Amino acid sequence: MAKRCAHLTMENPAGWTVDAELAFPSLEAMGWQIDSLPWRSEGVDWDRFDAVYVGTPWDYPEDPGRFLQVLECINRSGAVLVNDIALVRWTIPKSYLRDVEEMGVAIVPSIWGETMDVDLIENAFSDFAVDKLIVKPVISTNATDTFLIARENLPDLISQLIETFTRRPFLVQPFISNIQSDGEYSLFYFNRVFSHAIQKIPKPDDFRVQEEYGAEIMPADPEPALREAGDQLMKVVDPMPVYSRADFVRGADGRFLVMELELIEPSMYLRMDADAPQRFADAFDEYVTARSRGNKK
Repeated sequence: MAKRCAHLTMENPAGWTVDAELAFPSLEAMGWQIDSLPWRSEGVDWDRFDAVYVGTPWDYPEDPGRFLQVLECINRSGAVLVNDIALVRWTIPKSYLRDVEEMGVAIVPSIWGETMDVDLIENAFSDFAVDKLIVKPVISTNATDTFLIARENLPDLISQLIETFTRRPFLVQPFISNIQSDGEYSLFYFNRVFSHAIQKIPKPDDFRVQEEYGAEIMPADPEPALREAGDQLMKVVDPMPVYSRADFVRGADGRFLVMELELIEPSMYLRMDADAPQRFADAFDEYVTARSRGNKK
């Protein structure tokens, strides 16, 4: 009998670059039947599935409360949720970065705000000793509502910042200029084992590293210091994620700093490594088999 997996996605993926399905043939060869379901689907009997893979529900920041309710419902069913619900709860808000820093991992320095505070942003230029800042929501995907702010253009953006972040938590970070030349590096791990890496370089005069904004994406062979940073990060993540993406940028002092740790629904760029789809399938099947219905909890 085939094992059934629900692949959680969104109702309308138009405009997004998706390659999660590259792992489906490998999973099917292992006896899995894959059903793609929008996470907003009503009346789903999750007990029909052996596993639910949180794949590409990239519109969840529009309603994170409802999204988490859906995942909590799945977690109460007989299906194994991948990744673990504890990781989802932890990393929906970017405040997990504070925990990562407390665990001894270097992150991009961050200041946190609960609602828009213009003084906090003005002071951040001095606090970080920089002329440019990044301001972004605590819950977001794909650089949505992310602002690059220079000292001289802050007055022009105040009204937009107030409109975007009033009663909405946000964080402020120094703009790391290396991102426009060196780009951002993403390291991918399956069951804590390194799989592959990519380098994402924004288009000229931009800072966003997603291909939807014209960034160049290429395979990367991470240098030892970057691999060490990624491996260190994986050691502090508990419980073990089946899939994870760790995003790093090279700081002014040459250290690799964590930009984000994606454990919910990262794009895993399986197309960038011919063996990555099989590695993902192997890790997924190994994890779900170990946490079979009788041993899920």
